Amino acid sequence: MYRLVISSKFKRAFRKFARRNANLQDRIEETIAAMENDIFAANLGTHKLEGKLSGLLSCSCGYDCRIVFSLKTDDESGEEVVLLLDVGTHDDVY
Repeated sequence: MYRLVISSKFKRAFRKFARRNANLQDRIEETIAAMENDIFAANLGTHKLEGKLSGLLSCSCGYDCRIVFSLKTDDESGEEVVLLLDVGTHDDVY
């Protein structure tokens, strides 16, 4: 089980993306719920990023929709924390 933390940048990007793509809003919310259980589930297609986004991860929430996030360990609790950073089309987030 992972603890999800939503960044302010993610919130802004989600609102903007959901306005333009209302039909994907439910898909994004389902993907976020699935991420709480297992960010490496096969249906998410989680992969490491390279280049300027090196060190971050990305998963798919539809044909042309990606969520960019980082995975950290909370020093105090030892809990895995997923920080959601950005959402949008492939070209938007990369």
